[in-house]
Amino acid sequence: MLLAMASETEKAHALLQSFSTASVISSLGLGFFCFVADRLLQFSVIQQNDWLRALSDNTVHGVVGFWSWAIVIGLKKKSDFTEVILAGFLSSVIDVDHFVLAGSLSLQAALTLPRRPFLHCSTVIPLVCLTLKFIMHLFKLKDSWCFLPWMLFISWTSHHVRDGIRHGLWICPFGKTAPLPYWLYVAITASLPHLCSFIMYLTGTRELMATKHGMRIDV
Repeated sequence: MLLAMASETEKAHALLQSFSTASVISSLGLGFFCFVADRLLQFSVIQQNDWLRALSDNTVHGVVGFWSWAIVIGLKKKSDFTEVILAGFLSSVIDVDHFVLAGSLSLQAALTLPRRPFLHCSTVIPLVCLTLKFIMHLFKLKDSWCFLPWMLFISWTSHHVRDGIRHGLWICPFGKTAPLPYWLYVAITASLPHLCSFIMYLTGTRELMATKHGMRIDV
């Protein structure tokens, strides 16, 4: 019983670490970054150049994914930067499906698609994350790579939510929602790292990552 109580105490402290003052301030900073970045993207010099607009928009996607995962893990060690860079890459690489659907490397073709490409279907996110989790369990990678499904979840979800302010969310096979209100997009993006941390706590993943990332868990 004492061991069980100690385990629950460790989990509780791991959860509290997810909602530390530093992480909350970082989340507010993320929301502010989204607001400023989206305003900067409206400048005519960016909007009038397709390449500059596409690269700038994709870069913001990457930074949001990078920042979101940094909040989750806390950036305690130099090696953590590898993870946050991967998270940023996963958040921005989704847009490659525009070129896949277009069947061309032409930016103009990628920007004038008749329908939304497959990786922009929000139903894909839980399916891919669960499949990845199953594969990791099958190959006994669930401890050393326990973070990967959650990183994918937060990176792709942040991308979809940001796109949602213009196009809504595409939820197969039910269709798409109305465009998200801007305040809701900012609120979801800022709170997403904490939501992810809470789910990780419920599934025990947060406890495994405490050792990997040196997250402080006091008993």
